[in-house]
Amino acid sequence: MRLENKVALITGAGSGIGKETAYLFAKEGATVIVADVNESGGRETVSEIEKNHGKALFIKTDVTNEISVTNMVAEVLAKYETIDILFNNAGISGVGELHNIELDVWKKVFDVNVTGVFLVSKAVVPVMMENRGGSIINMSSCIAEIGLANRASYAATKGAVLSLTKSMQVDYAPYNIRVNALMPGTIYTPFVEDYLSKDPNPEAAIEKIKGRQLSRELGSPTDVAYAALYLASDESKFMMGAPFMIDGGVINGKSS
Repeated sequence: MRLENKVALITGAGSGIGKETAYLFAKEGATVIVADVNESGGRETVSEIEKNHGKALFIKTDVTNEISVTNMVAEVLAKYETIDILFNNAGISGVGELHNIELDVWKKVFDVNVTGVFLVSKAVVPVMMENRGGSIINMSSCIAEIGLANRASYAATKGAVLSLTKSMQVDYAPYNIRVNALMPGTIYTPFVEDYLSKDPNPEAAIEKIKGRQLSRELGSPTDVAYAALYLASDESKFMMGAPFMIDGGVINGKSS
């Protein structure tokens, strides 16, 4: 029970990596706050946790909306009085070369992937400062360290999250708050599955993506969930402002 008696807030926990992490955190003893704009997915996560005798609460939350975020954190504090772990996982993909991206699409990717991290962290950090401790995990990507074709907006946001992580760590280290970034490679989430299914040759498309990793396989949401568990637990107490790669070796492999 590596997270026993901890309250963990996970954004985007209604699907993919967020959902698997919520299951794992609950299994390890945490009370999990499932924050997601997708109500059906979020409630399904909570239901599954409760079936396995875990503790969870769903709060419908739009991470790009300050009022929604503020109300969500207030509800958590009213019920549980604290937040020990924050996993800023909510995010969307962005596809396309820079010159082909419309401004409204660019802004949307930044709103969710960067402003969402800012708003939720802004609401939670004062709680951790008062508690003199906590763990914040920000979802970046290995793409922040490499070039990848057709991912200009997504790469820009994940680079911003990595830089924000490092800056946050400097500011909040005096309060015993750890801030680290997860850097996954290509993870076979429902989004990736849907994206590949629209390719004229889905099997060839997935083999091409597998070829980026030195492992020659795609990662699973569980792979990232266990990395998040390590960063959430006291076992990672000496990791501060660190990029944590779970990429199957993609940064050492092909870049396109």
